[in-house]
Amino acid sequence: MAKTRIGIVGYGNLGRGVETALGQSPDQELVAVFTRRGTGVKIATPGVPVVPLAEVGEWHGQVDVLILCGGSATDLPKQGPELARHFNTVDSFDTHPEIPGYFAAVDDAALAGHHLAIVSVGWDPGLFSLIRNYASAVLPDGDTQTFWGKGVSQGHSDAIRRIPGVADAVQYTVPKAEAVAAARAGKGVGLGTRDKHDRVAYVVAEPGADRAAITQAIKTMPNYFADYDTEVHFISEAELREQHSGMPHGGFVVHAGHTSPGMGQTIEYRLDLDSNPEFTGAVLVAYARAAWRMFQNGERGARSVLDVAPSSLSPKTPAELRSQLL
Repeated sequence: MAKTRIGIVGYGNLGRGVETALGQSPDQELVAVFTRRGTGVKIATPGVPVVPLAEVGEWHGQVDVLILCGGSATDLPKQGPELARHFNTVDSFDTHPEIPGYFAAVDDAALAGHHLAIVSVGWDPGLFSLIRNYASAVLPDGDTQTFWGKGVSQGHSDAIRRIPGVADAVQYTVPKAEAVAAARAGKGVGLGTRDKHDRVAYVVAEPGADRAAITQAIKTMPNYFADYDTEVHFISEAELREQHSGMPHGGFVVHAGHTSPGMGQTIEYRLDLDSNPEFTGAVLVAYARAAWRMFQNGERGARSVLDVAPSSLSPKTPAELRSQLL
């Protein structure tokens, strides 16, 4: 059986994570990496070309699915619809309040181009979205709470790095212990965004940059920091490299409900990740497999993880899945 031909758009942390995951996926192969930085980028996979993103249109018929690894702040809002018009795509757009509008834009483009696009793939949105759906469907008389961290948020770190005067930055999301305890005890109803998490940013400022302006820009950034208690710490590049070079993350979904009066039931799903980008890349690769199967079955337009059959993610046959997993 022919392998699914995958192209990666963007070769930052997430792009490298996708490349790593493809190395463990025998039914898929990396055929090209597309980047705005051009052919000077060195990748880990021998023999695979690095192509300027401006030339992606020349690869029609040579790529089955593009995995888009740009940031949600500025890259994907433009790239997602543009590329879905010309290719099957999978992306990790993760600005939760803006997903409906983004989905609609990608859907219009994919339908116009007769392609299939799966948006907002990862672990949240993504796997956690599935758990929230399963839990609320099984225990409708209940409350779901989601916690992230402690860990490095790629999207939030990227958003800080886009602020003028910022040379580099890492942002940690930290659950508040009292909120976690309340959710597990079935007392999470009414917990707001600010009640559940703190955000802590470590920033390397450019020489002469206005640190007060950077701090204000971070703390007031809509959809990222404005709704949280946020700490901003300025450190040196050496400190950032020595103390914050890893990319761990994780989190958990807690759903506490009742099946009858006094009969409490709790569902909890947890992730503990040494590498956020490598894990997210692995999820994207699994959904790229599903995207190509769905396209071959005649599906067109945009989909989310909620629309994808679980069996479509696996390289195993339905019979193998039934015998091994049921």
